Amino acid sequence: MDNIISVRGLYKAFADKKVLEGVDIDVPKGKITSIIGQSGTGKSVLFKCIIGIMQADKGSIKVDGEEITQLPEIELRRIRRRFGYCFQDAALFDSMTVEENIAFPLREVLGMKDKRKMKAIVKEKLEWIELPGIEEKYPSELSGGMRKRVGVARTLAIEPDILLFDEPTTGLDPVLSESINNLIKRVNEEFGITCMVISHDIKGTFSISDQIAFLADGAIQAVGSPVEVARAQHPVLRKFLENSFADLKVDCGP
Repeated sequence: MDNIISVRGLYKAFADKKVLEGVDIDVPKGKITSIIGQSGTGKSVLFKCIIGIMQADKGSIKVDGEEITQLPEIELRRIRRRFGYCFQDAALFDSMTVEENIAFPLREVLGMKDKRKMKAIVKEKLEWIELPGIEEKYPSELSGGMRKRVGVARTLAIEPDILLFDEPTTGLDPVLSESINNLIKRVNEEFGITCMVISHDIKGTFSISDQIAFLADGAIQAVGSPVEVARAQHPVLRKFLENSFADLKVDCGP
């Protein structure tokens, strides 16, 4: 399988607190890979190392075969342009309208100056996320689910190759959570974008992911298809799954 990201022996510590202690993971191109695990295990740290906004202490990170851990900042910016990042709370600018929020990376990241073209892209992305006509609204006028959708639209505007979702369903009720998970699936299937997801919504994660990796004790303890991970016998993973949900509709094995 063609891997767009390969991580080997990744270590990261903050002072005397060890967070990542030898992470190995391959991310298949054009698939959805989810990272699960207890809070504080380093999932977000792993994301930040992968996109180069945090320097790993040791190890290898390759994006399409290119080692990025030793690249100078100007080259890292080129790599980062291939990534989109959907923050947990959408991270919209409160003082900007929806249109201005979505246009922001077009102007600041891509250097686009054609206002008519930017307006057309904003309109297209809002229609795609099924929220047409809200260009002039401010984030405070939107529901939590709407803000998360606008965050996805803003990221899609720059046409990334890889899209990272950090706890995309946090704070949403089950119905809205399902709608966001379905949106991630659409992003992957309709645009062919490789998606990486950090989530505590375990049932949703198992329903949309091609690959799931369980991070604990600083390393990936289990990785595979949803069925393979559900059947894995790592004791911390077993306890984590049992505590997360009781009605997973896959065969969890004995």
